[in-house]
Amino acid sequence: MKLHARTPLRDKLLQRIGRSGKRGSYSGRGVKGQHSRSGRRIRPAERDILLKIPKMRGFRNKQKQDAPVVFNLGELSGKLKAHAKAGAPLEVTYALLKTAKLLKKDYKRPVKILGTGEIAFPIAISGFEVSASAKTKIEKAGGSVK
Repeated sequence: MKLHARTPLRDKLLQRIGRSGKRGSYSGRGVKGQHSRSGRRIRPAERDILLKIPKMRGFRNKQKQDAPVVFNLGELSGKLKAHAKAGAPLEVTYALLKTAKLLKKDYKRPVKILGTGEIAFPIAISGFEVSASAKTKIEKAGGSVK
């Protein structure tokens, strides 16, 4: 068989679909959709899997240390007034902050006390970060900072 010879098999291979003619206006491709378009290709399953995977968006560098929980003196004096006793300074610890419901029971992040507000009774603070203005206000009320 020669390449230029016309055979029924060759004619079937040469028949071009999608150009109107004897097959009608849609040429056996149907009306709409992916299969009726030129250059159609079924999307690979790998692409569908990649689209379903949740993407990690946003800033990726995490802080090396936990940011401290901040309390103001006014907030502490309002919550701890019920625990204060006359005469002796109130010892402020993690346990006291948890019983006063300022911290959750399983809380372990550092705590910092700032100087916004006033305090009327003496408190003794140890193991927490304290700002300079808070330290002066605590010592003025008769308390101490270690």
